[in-house]
Amino acid sequence: MLFMNVETSEKSKPTVRKRADAIRDFRCKNLIAVIEDPVDIRNIGTVIRNVNALGVEKVYVIDPRRSLPDDWQDMRERKSLSKTSVSAVKWTFVKRFDSTEDCLDHLEKHGYFSVVTSPHVKGKTNVYLHEGDFTQYTKLAVWFGNEKRGISDIAVNRSEACVAIPMFGMIESLNLGTSSGIVLYEVAKQRRDYQSRYRRGRKKGKRSEPLPNIMPREES
Repeated sequence: MLFMNVETSEKSKPTVRKRADAIRDFRCKNLIAVIEDPVDIRNIGTVIRNVNALGVEKVYVIDPRRSLPDDWQDMRERKSLSKTSVSAVKWTFVKRFDSTEDCLDHLEKHGYFSVVTSPHVKGKTNVYLHEGDFTQYTKLAVWFGNEKRGISDIAVNRSEACVAIPMFGMIESLNLGTSSGIVLYEVAKQRRDYQSRYRRGRKKGKRSEPLPNIMPREES
């Protein structure tokens, strides 16, 4: 959500801290966006920007060509990522993996369930985006596939559901940046509303007064 150069002047640091404190409670905890084998660095940057703006907690990138550094600090200093993400990479945790299997193993080890963005797949639970319930899993990873091939069979097979965006035009596809923005908006909206009403998963610890789930506009 913060699109500022990391070389922020001393004078503006209190403003940065104020913004960081303000957005903390609006972030969607235990929500990860996974990009599987992206080719275009611009798409990686766009997804990171979407993730940051929408309050998603983390980004995982499956990067078999090793086009990204392993260390997050090195990623933050990568000019191509900083430029395409409008500096969002400086404020968003990004982790890379060598393979889909490694990423899935890591997620499952830490109790995450996965859903993949994909058209209808026979034998899987298939839902349209607006009909899905994305609050039923305390820890959730939302997967986006390669620009040309889409999501892999491995990711589909180990996912809980396939999520599709309804299409109404002659062209039945969206680019990675657009589709990630649409899907993550709906998922984050649901989970932020859930967090405002419950302290824990499975509707436990209901709050007597719901927390706000929309940030007030800043006065200019």
